[in-house]
Amino acid sequence: MQNDLPIASPSISTPIGASANRVLRNTYLLLSLTMVPTVVGAVLGQALNFSFFAGSPVLGFILFLAIAFGFMYGIERTKNSAWGVVLLLGFTFFMGLLLSALIGRTLKLPNGGQLIALAAGGTGIILFGMATLAATIKRDLTNMGKFLFVGVIVLLVASFANIFFQIPALALTLMVLAIGIFSAFLLYDINRIITGGETNYISATLAIYLDIYNIFSNLLSLLGITSQD
Repeated sequence: MQNDLPIASPSISTPIGASANRVLRNTYLLLSLTMVPTVVGAVLGQALNFSFFAGSPVLGFILFLAIAFGFMYGIERTKNSAWGVVLLLGFTFFMGLLLSALIGRTLKLPNGGQLIALAAGGTGIILFGMATLAATIKRDLTNMGKFLFVGVIVLLVASFANIFFQIPALALTLMVLAIGIFSAFLLYDINRIITGGETNYISATLAIYLDIYNIFSNLLSLLGITSQD
């Protein structure tokens, strides 16, 4: 399989270059496709009352990381073949299953549907804003990635620790930080495509999908908590 989807060739006058523009277009196309298995997974998870962390939150957290990193490793190893797309769609289905518990809890709230729509709209605004900013800056933001990676590690460690401590204030703080960090990651990941740092649309889609997923889930959690007395 070629490293790009069969779409119309971009104009030679494109400001970000023909190759980068092609990767960006293919990334957005595949990104929209990943929403289908995510929604299917979320709906199926609610129907089956799926809860990844119901038995043991600690074991659930470790198992989730093992499965997620296993998928991501497989996607990177097969990113130049059709299997990369298959694994990516399988991964997004798995993430939809994981999201089903949060969606289910939110729908039980009096204004649950509005909160989901608000979180989706807020995520869309952040995506549009970061994409616009990335296209405007056009400067290599490679060094920014190192600090963001450290931020994600801190989030993971703090989230794991809060499984034991159960501190509401810490949970809220982590949600806000996660929204900020993954919004910055959106800018970074889109900038990498525009500047030619990422030339594979499957890898690019995986990165942006994870950014959007984390923004949406943390924004929805934050809205759900703050909407209650």
